[in-house]
Amino acid sequence: MSGDDEAQEQTIADDLVVTKYKMGAEIANQALKTVVVAATAGVSVLSLCEKGDAFIMAETGKIFKKEKDMKKGIAFPTCVSVNNCVCHCSPLKSDPDVILKDGDLVKVDLGVHVDGFISNVAHSFVVGVTKDNPLTGRKADVIKAAHLCAEAALRLVKPGNQNTQVTEAWNKIAKSYKCSPIEGMLSHQLKQHVIDGEKTIIQNPTDQQKKDHEKAEFEVHEVYAVDVLISTGEGKVSLWPSSSSPCCLWPMDHCESPTASLSRNSISLSMR
Repeated sequence: MSGDDEAQEQTIADDLVVTKYKMGAEIANQALKTVVVAATAGVSVLSLCEKGDAFIMAETGKIFKKEKDMKKGIAFPTCVSVNNCVCHCSPLKSDPDVILKDGDLVKVDLGVHVDGFISNVAHSFVVGVTKDNPLTGRKADVIKAAHLCAEAALRLVKPGNQNTQVTEAWNKIAKSYKCSPIEGMLSHQLKQHVIDGEKTIIQNPTDQQKKDHEKAEFEVHEVYAVDVLISTGEGKVSLWPSSSSPCCLWPMDHCESPTASLSRNSISLSMR
């Protein structure tokens, strides 16, 4: 097939692509809110994952109805990860269920796509915390650190800047709260139908990872899913014992030390 015949890559230079991203993002944020509101003490992780997925499918089914061939729906299944489980925990019905309790630090992440254009979101919170019962201590530290890292990314992921600038800022922010970014975790560029694009931002790289990880400059019309994962521990993950491990959307199940608390924020950024 000649180059002229090949479909040209669609980017946010096209207003229709921007519209698809925005519609997906609106549904993703609504789904996230639905899961967070439902995540109270006594509720099971499995039921929350099912609730998020059902919401996404129902809402994406309402848009672009005339476009019969357009694919839309779940880009990344709803995941609910508790305490030292790093992320991407989406249990099967056959897995041992986890029941939330007051004081649990919960990370919710999910993704929606419209015509292959992906909008990812994630949010961290502690069960049972209210204005009258505010969060304090190390859990408060790690959530604040993750929030500020996300805010830094909003300012640094822009055309002309380097991915290493984001990595350096995250390390400094986490250190100021006596926390650590999860070692080697990646944020990816997004493209149509591609959730893990070539350009990445790495968190807390080892010396070897610093040598191996490719430096990149952010460019106009690129889109990124910026994923922030911060721990009160050392930021090093280990395998969860398979006998007690719920299904996670990873080649392996990962957890931090049992005493660590982890916070996560994920945002999709586009540059026009």
